[in-house]
Amino acid sequence: MCNAPIMDIKDSCSVILTAYHSFTPSRIPVMEQSLEPQLSQTTGHSPLNRKVCYQRMDRMISQDSLHPPSFSRSVSQESLDSASMEDYWSEVKSIEESAENRQDEHAVLEVKSADEGELEEAWLQEAGLSTLVSGSPREEPAEALFSTLTRTQAAVVKKRIDNYTQMQRKKKPVRDVRDIFAVENSPPGVCPGAGSPNSAPLAPKLFFRTTGRLESCASNCKLSKDSPSLPEELNFDVPYSECALRKDCRSIQRIKKDDATFPKFLIRKAKLGLTVVGDLSQEDMKKIGYISLIELTAYFDALGIELKRNRTVKSKVRDYGLFGVPLTTLLENDQKKFPGSKVPLIFKKLLCKLEQTGLQTEGILRVPGSASRVKSLRQELEEKFYEDTFEWDLVRHNDAAGLLKMFIRELPYPLLTVEYLPAFIAVENISPSKLQLQALHLLIMLLPEPNRDTLKALLEFLSKVVDNEEKNRMSLWNVSMIVAPNLFMCKGKTANPQEMQDAAGAAHVVRLLVKHQDILWTVPCFMISQVRKMNEAAMNKKHQASDKSKKKLLRRWNAEREKTERSELYDIPEGVIRVHAPLHAKVSMAIQLDNETKARDVMARFDCENSSGSRGSVRRQKQYLYEVGGNIGERCLDPETYLLDLYHVNPQCEWILKPRTT
Repeated sequence: MCNAPIMDIKDSCSVILTAYHSFTPSRIPVMEQSLEPQLSQTTGHSPLNRKVCYQRMDRMISQDSLHPPSFSRSVSQESLDSASMEDYWSEVKSIEESAENRQDEHAVLEVKSADEGELEEAWLQEAGLSTLVSGSPREEPAEALFSTLTRTQAAVVKKRIDNYTQMQRKKKPVRDVRDIFAVENSPPGVCPGAGSPNSAPLAPKLFFRTTGRLESCASNCKLSKDSPSLPEELNFDVPYSECALRKDCRSIQRIKKDDATFPKFLIRKAKLGLTVVGDLSQEDMKKIGYISLIELTAYFDALGIELKRNRTVKSKVRDYGLFGVPLTTLLENDQKKFPGSKVPLIFKKLLCKLEQTGLQTEGILRVPGSASRVKSLRQELEEKFYEDTFEWDLVRHNDAAGLLKMFIRELPYPLLTVEYLPAFIAVENISPSKLQLQALHLLIMLLPEPNRDTLKALLEFLSKVVDNEEKNRMSLWNVSMIVAPNLFMCKGKTANPQEMQDAAGAAHVVRLLVKHQDILWTVPCFMISQVRKMNEAAMNKKHQASDKSKKKLLRRWNAEREKTERSELYDIPEGVIRVHAPLHAKVSMAIQLDNETKARDVMARFDCENSSGSRGSVRRQKQYLYEVGGNIGERCLDPETYLLDLYHVNPQCEWILKPRTT
């Protein structure tokens, strides 16, 4: 395979994303002559006239964006027409041919841009601030959320509320932003909270609380150029928006095909341990979503990227079958047979088939299967899958890969979601890779649970494909070239060939997703800290409300007295925790903590104490230490967590040893 040249991409920090627009020659310049033959072969005959097709979410492309002197995206002719892009264009052609052969079409998903008022309202609702729209004080913990925001995050929320208030004032009365963000009286002619151009935005007086750790932001967030040799450390303690500067993304990113030069990252160790997505309760993950949306908006604003969301005009979709069915519907149907399913069964089965027999097949994913066989297999699966009569042994590897990609493409709502697909595409316009990774990190936290779990299953499979590169000849770059068009294209109108010039950037984003998935599925420490503060604020508010009732106050006093009596009975001194292990022979144990005690030490001690008397069936299932209650719902602890530090952060929690929830 020939060596691909370096691809130069100069990223724009002033790009404006739109939902989509019609192709007009005046907006999109003619491409280089050397590209025309290649693209004509890719697109085939009159793609604009096809009834059923797929598109990559459109982006406004201007003359300046393709031929800029500075501060914008630039893709060289050499990089676009190189042999390294051949896999991408071949996959696009295969997708279009597959779409042509489909005659049974369901309703096409219609994606439109929403007006500014709808966007602001949707943003406030998804950020957990729906009370500001509905006026109901009980729907979302808005005040608790406000109490955790950093100065940058608070400024973003205030800006959104300002915009929404101005647009809705003529329609109907809404809560004034000054009712939410109480600020000092401003001088005449100065907007409250605006300040001077060089000053920081004013924080909400009532609910804003500054976090002390931001003082070291400058020293912790120094950006360096992508280095293929030394891994760069990522700090999860500081919100990304507090460190991002517009000038940081105005640099040339050199995308290379060689995977050996791909940037490496590692996570800075945390005293309280690292937390992956599945380790938190659903209620706390919901709050993570609120914080992630606010943080993502602040982060993009800091980098100078304006993000336009899409609005989905929902049409009738299938509520039965396997292909072309929404993820949520598939999971509802699957859970009737297999409770607790998080990834659609058909998707898991296709991945399992490929993992068992196809990982070492040369060209897996790249070499297409027979179109007629794939079509026949699809029909047979629809009829026999849930009856367990489908013969998987007869399915060829390349046909299974074709079914897998078809499943992803034919989801009525994209795997990366209609709402956030423009944001994933916008990541291409950020440089260096560290900033791209941070943006992707926030987006993964924002995805709905079915989408996030399905995407993780896909990325884990792709990682296994890359691990077998010596036999299947599929490098990380090859895999990304094949997967990118399947992820970044969705049902809708035809994509213009000119809009595919960002193929290298899209593949680079997929490479980041595959290579750094463990990092991306780790919940940032600063978000967990904010969730703890939200829970504390909510508890304080409940206590204040209960104090108004003498009856409730008496109950609380009795509960506290009983708690004190139990504490005296056990005589538990400071720094001693009692760990409960209901599935072990020894169900409880008091443990004295010191500065070096880790969660793995407690787990090992229980294993040692119960080695002789534990039940055999339980012994085979690994047990993990959890913190439950206090200022967190539930969290499975990283074995490297320092327990004394956690004890000081959450002294009211219970300590439970149990199997990890899958």
